[in-house]
Amino acid sequence: MSHPKEPPRLPRQEFRTTTGPTRFATMDSPVGELTLFGDADSLSGVWTRTKTVPENWDRDQFAFQDAIAQLRAYFAGELREFDLPLAPAGTDWQLRVWAALTTIPYGETASYGQLARELGRPTASRAVGMANGRNPISIIVPCHRVIGADGSLTGYAGGLERKRFLLALES
Repeated sequence: MSHPKEPPRLPRQEFRTTTGPTRFATMDSPVGELTLFGDADSLSGVWTRTKTVPENWDRDQFAFQDAIAQLRAYFAGELREFDLPLAPAGTDWQLRVWAALTTIPYGETASYGQLARELGRPTASRAVGMANGRNPISIIVPCHRVIGADGSLTGYAGGLERKRFLLALES
């Protein structure tokens, strides 16, 4: 009797847990103003659309200088891979999907189905799509690199124009 082959395991991005108060900073970018947030040690999110920042968050333009510098280098075409401490909040499944997103190389794309297969759940492409859509650290955790099985650009929380821009930047 043969046993099914174990699905390949993707390297797991080491995500941290936040500690302390939430800080935020903003920066201008070619895709509009970005809001970066997290604690003093890790980045928990990058918003690409204007959202209301909770009143209990502290504005700290110096908290994310490394992330801002890396994002500027990325937009200038000088950086292909981010190296930042990340602390997204999500379910175990979401964290697995977001870690898988970090393995899609710069300039390449993957389908929801491909990611589902790589995560060992070949019929979970919709679940991958749902987790992808809830990725709180856009651009840095490259959810824009996920496309439809037919190569079409499908949903992007930041809007399809931003997705198109980011993919063109990387091509």
